[in-house]
Amino acid sequence: MLAVLKNRTYRHLFFAQVIALLGTGLATVALGLQAYQLADGNAGAVLGTALAIKMIAYVVVAPIATAFTEQLPRRAMLVSLDLVRAAVALCLPFVTGVWQAYVLIFVLQAASAAFTPMFQATIPDVLVDEDDYTNALSLSRLAYDLEKVCSPLLAAILLAVMSYHNLYLGTVVGFLASASLVVSVLLPDPKPSAPRSIYERTTRGLKLYLAVPRLRGLLALNLAVAAGGSMVLVNTVVLVQGTYALGERFTAIALAAFGLGSMIAAIFLPRLLKITPDRSVMLAGTGVLVIALVTGLLVDSYWSMVALWAVIGVGYSLVLTPSGRILRRSAASEDRPALFAAQFALSHGCWLITYPLAGWLGATIGLWATYGVLAVITALGAIAAAALWPSVERDDSHVHTNLEASHPHLVGAVSVAGGYRHSHASVTDKYHSH
Repeated sequence: MLAVLKNRTYRHLFFAQVIALLGTGLATVALGLQAYQLADGNAGAVLGTALAIKMIAYVVVAPIATAFTEQLPRRAMLVSLDLVRAAVALCLPFVTGVWQAYVLIFVLQAASAAFTPMFQATIPDVLVDEDDYTNALSLSRLAYDLEKVCSPLLAAILLAVMSYHNLYLGTVVGFLASASLVVSVLLPDPKPSAPRSIYERTTRGLKLYLAVPRLRGLLALNLAVAAGGSMVLVNTVVLVQGTYALGERFTAIALAAFGLGSMIAAIFLPRLLKITPDRSVMLAGTGVLVIALVTGLLVDSYWSMVALWAVIGVGYSLVLTPSGRILRRSAASEDRPALFAAQFALSHGCWLITYPLAGWLGATIGLWATYGVLAVITALGAIAAAALWPSVERDDSHVHTNLEASHPHLVGAVSVAGGYRHSHASVTDKYHSH
């Protein structure tokens, strides 16, 4: 897996991602402490609103930002967005009112909503070999999971010698380091596409996404994994400190178990995906999530919950990690930024549904009943994905009527009445509208 880091461009991008994630993790800890100070007894409400602002920014801003930036130089845009995020983090320690925090959080998350899809769409153009790209996806999953473990530990060490306001300086340093690593390499810019209006560019990613059967299946999988993941991310603290009457340290251990399960799956996925189709692996992941959530109905101790969280982490990674491969093969290079932006918006839209649902169910019908409801949603997502994503993706035979015989796309095509017939795997691009 680590062999992919021999590619200098990818190596710099990967470490830029890792450092920015650590900086973001420090900001998350600092924001929680600042919310407690600003809102006194309403810190939970402030943090809940901040998370909602984050998700709304992700869902709304990503497609719009991509429409405006998809033809701009990628390196300049990524560096500019890192600098915007660093500037916002620099302002956060000076916030004196909750409304100021909300405004800055929206700007920060809007910049992230523009940055992340563009960054993700750049990697398949840097790593053209599918095995290398698969390894990169697993490394990316490991980076996200390690951040969940390392950021709280690093924050705890720093808080022993400084105030929480100084944690934001770590965030600033993270974004500046990310910008410097991005600017140190040459990145492939997106290929020119046909001129389109802002509206067409904003909606194009969603139209491309929903036109491909395997991506409609991926959307259902996004809902399934959001339902399973929300049980962990929303209700861990309630279970640990409420049901089991344990302290904050045990909450951190439980969340670390979830991250560890995800990391273990990510390590073995490159080998597994060489011999097993993506669809089978991802549906198996949803199966793991359903079984784990149903098993949650029987869990009656803290350590059995920790083991269950690790299993949910495995299923979570089995579904999420291969998704970049599906996106990569579903559109041409020039359309990937729009497609990754659509995935970013739609997947976070699923979380925007399941986050509050998991919290509301836990508070109203009880945590054990919540396991059951989320298991049903996860199972329905898996069933929908299996129905929408054909198990055998046959080559699509079709006729092009508006391309010349010498066009490179028609290599091997057969002349028929009115055009040229050929077949290949389903894809949406400028030559194929559906």
